[in-house]
Amino acid sequence: MTGDLLTAPGEKSAAPAPRPGRRLRLADPVTGVWLAALAVTLLGWAVVAAQGGQFFTTTNVVAVLQNSVALGLVAVGQSMVILTGSLDLSVAYLISLGTLVAAQTMQSGGVLLAVLATLALSVAVGLANGLIVAGLKVNAFIATLGTAFILRGWIEDQYTGPAGQVTAGFQRLGYDRIGPVPVSVLLLLAVAGAAWFLTRRTRLGHHLYATGGDEHAARLSGVRTRRTVVVAHVLCSLCVGAAALFLAARLGAGAPWAGTEARYDLESIAAVVLGGTALAGGRGGVAGTLGGVLVLAVLDSVFNQLAVDPFFKNVVRGVVIIAAVALYARRRTPRRRTA
Repeated sequence: MTGDLLTAPGEKSAAPAPRPGRRLRLADPVTGVWLAALAVTLLGWAVVAAQGGQFFTTTNVVAVLQNSVALGLVAVGQSMVILTGSLDLSVAYLISLGTLVAAQTMQSGGVLLAVLATLALSVAVGLANGLIVAGLKVNAFIATLGTAFILRGWIEDQYTGPAGQVTAGFQRLGYDRIGPVPVSVLLLLAVAGAAWFLTRRTRLGHHLYATGGDEHAARLSGVRTRRTVVVAHVLCSLCVGAAALFLAARLGAGAPWAGTEARYDLESIAAVVLGGTALAGGRGGVAGTLGGVLVLAVLDSVFNQLAVDPFFKNVVRGVVIIAAVALYARRRTPRRRTA
């Protein structure tokens, strides 16, 4: 039930003797988004160099990688929930609240308790989202938007600015490096690897794809689709909790604006879509999502070095996302057979 990312069931190639292996690799959205990331990187290097700047410096490479971590963690979680045909718009406010809980708990109770408290908060929010969507049959857009407003109200009522303090030892997660590679990238790779294994090699992963591909058919096949959606939302929120812990380490304190200022809700969905995951569910995966994250991170780095106007920056990002979705849709449209 994972589905082919390229052709509709029963579709045949128009060529008399195609090379299926090569054709599959070139048309695969995962391959496409990583090639796009390479192209954006090389183009960005050329443009920055033409303006007299330097793109491939250690400082800039580290900045790109660090900027990819928080968005990457959220996008990995968003991928799993979107695979079921759902989504989560509460992630930005959950990140903000997660940094506050982590920093305040760490200030008085230690690192381990802070990590557990942040992850427990994430599980609670993910469970609430999943039960509302799957149990009450509320549209995921409305359900998670409502949760976002609840979290926003709590944050605005309880906090007027940064709160708590992160220990110096925990801040190393946000700043330490192994050569040019930030330690936090290893956290992202570990979470992404676990998510890839879960979606591609476990029964739950097959259920995620089946639920998103055709919920009715999946239910008739014995898949507990409601439970699958709930679990997907919990997993998504756990990834968001990991992103909140990383941002708390970077900021040194909890910040009410940590998630909303960076627009992790829309940015994570954009990265997932760029990576070839269908918003309707049932197609895509984590590998493509990481490519989409890298594309967005490199674009941001290029724009920052060129001091591009924020309006034009958003225009370019919007065009890139629309073009990618249009290209994926065109590739998946079955060719009409002619007599």
